[in-house]
Amino acid sequence: MAGHSKWANIKHRKAAQDAKRGKLWTKILREVTVAARLGGGVVEDNPRLRTAVDKALGANVPKDTIQKAINRGAGGGEGADLDELTYEGYAAGGVALLIEAMTDNRNRTVAEVRYAFGKHGGSLGADGSVAYLFKRQGVITFAPGADEERVLDVALDAGAEDLETEDDGALAVITPWEVLGAVADALEAAALEPDHKEVTMVPSTLQDCDEAQAATLLRLIDALEELDDVQNVYTNARLPDGAA
Repeated sequence: MAGHSKWANIKHRKAAQDAKRGKLWTKILREVTVAARLGGGVVEDNPRLRTAVDKALGANVPKDTIQKAINRGAGGGEGADLDELTYEGYAAGGVALLIEAMTDNRNRTVAEVRYAFGKHGGSLGADGSVAYLFKRQGVITFAPGADEERVLDVALDAGAEDLETEDDGALAVITPWEVLGAVADALEAAALEPDHKEVTMVPSTLQDCDEAQAATLLRLIDALEELDDVQNVYTNARLPDGAA
């Protein structure tokens, strides 16, 4: 499928998060612990845990630190009091935002999320107001120059759904989120090294932003990501060139 700049937003957010590594590690390890609590501590049998561990490794979290988080979760201790919540809302210009949080205090979290929206010209919406615009999927990206035909063949054989090509020649392999790890393993075994891989909420449609709207949106996303309880922030914005 010929491309647009949907995946540029993923790369932008990854770069922004990498700049806040300490907080990022805390959030990733929280996800590892909760995934192990809910689905068991065997990575091969728990797709959510595999995804969280891969994300941790991609953020350079030490392996022994990851294993300690798995052990805490599988032991039924830490993370047992955390609720998983999703918030939905709109930024200036009608851009949709989907926020995933883990919290031990729902009232605190919703108050902080609502404040961030209000401060940056957005509004917190009702349940279901924007969730229908997003689908949880695995995405594996390749920099321009990758062998498109070979990537496609290997990925489809391993369970991928589609391959999208960007205007600059970059590739994005789309998978069911549960098989992201298996598809990535197959690609790497075929000496096809991806640029990035993650489970994300993929928007079905994109909302164009002008430069002013993009600047306001990015300030809102930064404010949300700074909140300790917020794990992930997703948007359907198409940012103008240079905004990221």
